[in-house]
Amino acid sequence: MTLGILCPGQGAQHPDMLSMLDGEPAAEAVLAAAQAVLGRDLQQLVSQGGDEIHRNVVAQPLLCASQLATWSALRDRLPTPRVFAGYSVGELAAYACTGALNAREVVDLARRRAEAMDRACPESSGLLAVRGITQERLTPLCRRHRVEIAIVNDVDRLVVGGRSADLIGFQQEVSGLGAGITPMMVSIASHTSLLNDAVPEFAALLGGSGLQAPVVPVLAGVDGGPVFTRQRAVDTLSRQIARTVQWAACIGSLREMGCTVLLELGPCNGLSRMVRDRYPDLAVRSVAEFRSLQGVVEWIGRQGP
Repeated sequence: MTLGILCPGQGAQHPDMLSMLDGEPAAEAVLAAAQAVLGRDLQQLVSQGGDEIHRNVVAQPLLCASQLATWSALRDRLPTPRVFAGYSVGELAAYACTGALNAREVVDLARRRAEAMDRACPESSGLLAVRGITQERLTPLCRRHRVEIAIVNDVDRLVVGGRSADLIGFQQEVSGLGAGITPMMVSIASHTSLLNDAVPEFAALLGGSGLQAPVVPVLAGVDGGPVFTRQRAVDTLSRQIARTVQWAACIGSLREMGCTVLLELGPCNGLSRMVRDRYPDLAVRSVAEFRSLQGVVEWIGRQGP
């Protein structure tokens, strides 16, 4: 059995996303470190729900903290992973899970990442998930409406980003072609050129941080290749803010690197569903699909040596 870990991006935060971590000392230590950085109790913040947990500057550090807390509670009870893969800001969380960043560092970097992105694109923007139309067919439509492909999830499963006003016209035309469109709970056009100004700012922050080379490789969202060095980590983590995330390539790399079991760290199961659709023979589940962390441990234990 070869384990791979998936760290999702923002959009699926919910009031119960931290409940499974109650009474887990390693997880609570991470959440306490996050509170020290943010000056807010994450359990209280999450339980209130509402729009606050979807604000960019709140969502990004919250997700990094929750995923590191979940992994910290599970790490000593599971086999050592072969590779980590993170979706959007989940890529930053993945480095913390490998030990390349500590809890305070990753939460602070996630907050600063969000602030840099908000400064780079202060006007109203967002993301739309598009299903049922190929990238080749979608690309000229994007150009026509001045929007961009932000994430490639599969041949006909893409995410498009742009200014809110431009997305309206795009959505109307693409819906007329029979494609399925779902607005994402993300208030900025991540992974598009609208965020170009945030790239050098975040690269400088990473360069001056305590980021280390990952002991376990992390897949780079910009190309799907494994990252082994600090310099490539700084380069790919900063560039992916304003470049298309090649998640389909990451899924392929997980298979190529021999993963037979994949675990998503929550708070949702969106990445797990995408992998199951593409590779139904792989054992893939999310922590969010279990009632307890012990259930996660027992499920992985049943997948073989």
